[in-house]
Amino acid sequence: MSKRVVVFDYGFGNVRSAERALAHVGADVEITRDYDKALAADGLLVPGVGAFAACMSGLREARGDWLIGRRLSGGRPVMGICVGMQILFARGIEHGVETEGLDEWPGTVEPLRAPVVPHMGWNTVKAAEGSYLFAGLDADTRYYFVHSYAVRQWELEVGNPHIRAPKVTWATHGEPFVAAVENGPLWATQFHPEKSGDAGAQLLTNWIETL
Repeated sequence: MSKRVVVFDYGFGNVRSAERALAHVGADVEITRDYDKALAADGLLVPGVGAFAACMSGLREARGDWLIGRRLSGGRPVMGICVGMQILFARGIEHGVETEGLDEWPGTVEPLRAPVVPHMGWNTVKAAEGSYLFAGLDADTRYYFVHSYAVRQWELEVGNPHIRAPKVTWATHGEPFVAAVENGPLWATQFHPEKSGDAGAQLLTNWIETL
């Protein structure tokens, strides 16, 4: 039986591209901002494009902040993509203005320090050891990025040996930045799986298989 995945439509994200990519790998996909449908789905995908502050405003208006929090409190899977990943962190800084994020993870989304910005095109990643998200994908596999901001420092420390440490994947463009995170039911990528061809399809398949 196909897994039911909702692509949350809060006005900021390539929802049609995400829908096609998920359907391609066998998911039963619906684009909606209906709270009950999004809460009941096996998986929730949160896309995001544009500015951090605008995405946060749109997400709160659509009650997406409550939805994500409620799903995670019940151990229900959520995956964020691009700015949909960035808003999961504590704060974003754009043009000197700080905006509060969802604070699922501590950390700051800041401008990339690189010779060429935005970081646009294909790049490799250094997958976390034991990653489920990147299972079956080679180290030289490339993924499609489009962004000018990133999390340059992972701030969450897990000192309790009984708590599983998040799996953090890195990429480099001018400097290292967080490219993906796997943290219990909450997964996210800075790159666009839906635009990453066969590699992105494998990655989405890996996510769906955990739902």
